[in-house]
Amino acid sequence: MIHRGLATLSGALMVCFLLLTGFEPQFFVLHFYQSLIYLLIILMLFYFEDHWAYALGIMTSAAWLVLHAGTGLLASTFRQIPSETSRLFSGLTPHNGVAVITVVIAVLSAAMIYFNWVRWKREFMGARKESSVFLGSLIVVTIYYGVLVYWFWHLIPQPSGS
Repeated sequence: MIHRGLATLSGALMVCFLLLTGFEPQFFVLHFYQSLIYLLIILMLFYFEDHWAYALGIMTSAAWLVLHAGTGLLASTFRQIPSETSRLFSGLTPHNGVAVITVVIAVLSAAMIYFNWVRWKREFMGARKESSVFLGSLIVVTIYYGVLVYWFWHLIPQPSGS
């Protein structure tokens, strides 16, 4: 059965990454690439591959949170939010739209992890293929984010040695 809530969460995350392309056009391809895995999750839900969709939803969102927390980007974004929020409530546009969208992505990712885990636990916990689905999803997410990090690393200009 298609879980509309998870499809909606995946769609919202996909839209957030696509919105980032407007704020950071130099990273258009990266943000577009980030949105594709959430499209894959929606398609898996639609084609009744729930167990794969749940596992990918958990791992993809967790990997995004770990990468951003590990690099310090998430902490610096959360430090900017009080001033950005006061601007939003005052009817002004935020100075840093990327920070606002990043916080939305973080909240949606946490919700994605929680709701996918609840569905996984209810429907597939203790099933025979549980570990193989999680291992397969871990491999997919590792390759997916490995490509993303490699790509990002090569987009940033490196200082030339003298």
